[in-house]
Amino acid sequence: MAQQWVAIDGPAGSGKSSVSKQAARDLNWGYLDTGAAYRALTWAHQNLTGFSLQDLANQDLAMVFDYAISVDPNNYWVRVGSVDVTDAIREAAVAEGVSQVARIPQVRAFMKQLTRAIVDECPKQGIIVEGRDITTVVLPDAQTRLLLTASEEVRLERRSAELGSANNQQVARQVSQRDASDAKVVDFMTPADGVTLIDSSNLNFAQTVAAVLETIAKATPKDH
Repeated sequence: MAQQWVAIDGPAGSGKSSVSKQAARDLNWGYLDTGAAYRALTWAHQNLTGFSLQDLANQDLAMVFDYAISVDPNNYWVRVGSVDVTDAIREAAVAEGVSQVARIPQVRAFMKQLTRAIVDECPKQGIIVEGRDITTVVLPDAQTRLLLTASEEVRLERRSAELGSANNQQVARQVSQRDASDAKVVDFMTPADGVTLIDSSNLNFAQTVAAVLETIAKATPKDH
């Protein structure tokens, strides 16, 4: 079981995934992308029978959603049953449909249990867990809780570069829609009590990782 938990929240395009993964590498800790589970469930909804929106609201997802994910930041993969969906869950259709799935209360309750189970099973000394509402709902008891954000302009630039998209208007629309949709479920822009805010608008990638590592170090017992 991981002894040190780090929870990192933030809006779309804030860099929380890439920063969290690099910080985990530097510490030789585990890394968990909680958004991958929502994307994998969305992929199942779009591609498998028995995963209609009504099913997601009414079924015991633990019985029907066979999900596995690597917590090794150097060997990242995601599976649904025997299918490797690591790349498939990043496709546009999944990205467009994930908010519809994520807003279902029963799904969010299941994902909370799933995340905590994966964290509990992590064999590393520590684990960095990133995603929406991680700092307040899923892991409010994490030793380190961070809200990583950036200005909307910077977030749009980063997401465009990440997607390799020349259509900035489309990227802007996707990010704005995602923010608006997710904001109906959880406040991901304002740090809750005890959550450290890191604004990376004027920081490059290495500086942002350094800021995260510094915050973790302050909360980590000296014998770790």
